[in-house]
Amino acid sequence: MAAHAATGLAEAQGKSIDQVGELLKFKDQSSGDPSNLFRYFFSEPKSHPFHLVAWKKRDCRISSGDNKVVFEQLGAEFPQAWSQMACNIVASKYLHGELKSPERESGLKDLLSRVTESIVDWAKKDGSLSSAADERCFQHELSHILLHQYAAFNSPVWFNVGVRPNPQCSACFILAVDDTMDALLDLQALEGRLFKYGSGTGTNLSTLRSTKERLSGGGTPSGPVSFMRAFDAWAGIIKSGGKTRRAAKMQILNVDHPDIVDFVECKTKEEKKAWALIEQGYDGSFSAQDGAYQAVAFQNANLSVRADDTFMEAARDRKTYWTHRVADGSPCEELDARKMLEKIAAGTHLCGDPGMQFDTIINKWHTCPNSGRINASNPCSEYMHLDNSACNLASINLLRYLDEQCNFNIEAICHTIRQLITAQDALIDHASYPSDKIEKCARDFRQLGLGYANLGALLMSLGFAYDSDGGREWAAVLTALMTGEAYRCSALLAKKIGPFKGFSANRSEMLKVLEMHYQELRKINPQYVSPELYQSACRSWEEAIKFGTEFGFRNSQTTVLAPTGTISFMMDCDTTGIEPDISLVKYKRLADGGLLKIANRTVARALDRLGYRQEARNEILKWIETHDTIEGCQTLQPEHLEIFDCALRPANGVRYISHMGHLRMMA
Repeated sequence: MAAHAATGLAEAQGKSIDQVGELLKFKDQSSGDPSNLFRYFFSEPKSHPFHLVAWKKRDCRISSGDNKVVFEQLGAEFPQAWSQMACNIVASKYLHGELKSPERESGLKDLLSRVTESIVDWAKKDGSLSSAADERCFQHELSHILLHQYAAFNSPVWFNVGVRPNPQCSACFILAVDDTMDALLDLQALEGRLFKYGSGTGTNLSTLRSTKERLSGGGTPSGPVSFMRAFDAWAGIIKSGGKTRRAAKMQILNVDHPDIVDFVECKTKEEKKAWALIEQGYDGSFSAQDGAYQAVAFQNANLSVRADDTFMEAARDRKTYWTHRVADGSPCEELDARKMLEKIAAGTHLCGDPGMQFDTIINKWHTCPNSGRINASNPCSEYMHLDNSACNLASINLLRYLDEQCNFNIEAICHTIRQLITAQDALIDHASYPSDKIEKCARDFRQLGLGYANLGALLMSLGFAYDSDGGREWAAVLTALMTGEAYRCSALLAKKIGPFKGFSANRSEMLKVLEMHYQELRKINPQYVSPELYQSACRSWEEAIKFGTEFGFRNSQTTVLAPTGTISFMMDCDTTGIEPDISLVKYKRLADGGLLKIANRTVARALDRLGYRQEARNEILKWIETHDTIEGCQTLQPEHLEIFDCALRPANGVRYISHMGHLRMMA
């Protein structure tokens, strides 16, 4: 089935949303039979998806800013439809084996075969696949999804699966640390092993005693900020996945920790040191060897202050609050909450850190509170769950489900979700983990992180401004559909092979959280999406709760919204994660060192959607290429200008998406 962006409301006039839904039931969504998870949708039984696309030998190169070739693999085989950028990214980041050696993977077929064959084998061993027919079907469908850039797994899967037994598969880890020297050194070792195989970590350091307390022997603790220097240095040395990708790290401190002021100010002080070095002639680019930022601390981690509602209310009401000693919880220092919030904001404005995490609301939506609270997140903050936990990610390319007539294929995306959740779950028991605690948590709670990319491009293609009610409504309903269908699939997997071990201890709490999600969806008054899309989301949630109540869930968490950095390029996305487009004009470096200016390809699609004729579309695109902005183009109707607003203000324009536009989308 497909949902059209602008039609369908008229046909539904006079009918309730439930009545409309009755007319639109999916043939494969009304049954609680787990066997319907595996059927041919994209592919066919007799032909492997590899045999149905045109392939081409590509010369894959990555050049540095001075046009020096830093990577080259000639004659790598990729689909003809893939862009050169996608081929370059995959060849340089994910193809396994020493360059020019017999073991080197020759192209995408080798990569996809390595990953999908491993996953199918593991799903068979776990009991998700019941027959040889299921195995063949699942392998074909998963191959098609990945081959045609409908979705992609997180980088550790591409780095490691099929390369070694029990590979590291999760991108996201949350680690805990105790207030002992052994625990601190163990944390450093754990982080190093995770960085080595391409993963990121987050830790709340509020368990460490502050510099305002006393040691049992009479001395003064070093405090968390001092140990952050050591953690930061190791993160800068160990490259992610053994490649050139930087390690990813998150460090968190509670707002009531006695060293909170030092934590909030530590990165701004280092930023000012870097500025001074730049003024003295040091290279100011972030990745420059021996540059200014290589000489200062805290450049390899994101920092976040964790605040509860009590603190935020005190800041709103201009009241004070107390920090508390770690050792005994006693009050330590009275601080002005408003000034603390302003100090945090000043640091964020100056150097991007610290961010904030809102503890009360985070734990309100926790699916497993009886097994421990949520104290931290992964580096990008999309994954929040128990301490010493792991989460493997995958992301869906939303734009692949929109056809040339702007029909959004609901059945296709739901089918994709089911294949990915099954595949991601199969990774858990066959992956390696850096500690026994993390392995136990991963296998007992089975956290997954399915998300999406290309939202900004999708909205522009549909003719919606990113900062608009229509844009936010599409984002909300699509996210609800994805999460509801993911939990529905998880419940069907639980029926077949059992729920996660921690489910029984958290059954009522998890079902309550899912009901909260469903009620939030029901609050939406859909004006801009068709009844078909909205009702599909509602039906996925209804069946997820129904099946979960009966069978439990295979996974304690199923979805997140990751930034999708490298894999967004693998999927040829125009925009990453939930972000809007950064600019209407892109620059491509040519082999001779020159730059080619290209108008965003989403613009032409949006103009067509808005009803502009070919001649008008060409005039607008030419204007963008000439002026680096769409502003001032007389061919464009003024009411359409906001649709093309981007994250950055163009050099020759004044329009861009305000900070509130970003916040409203996230909210």
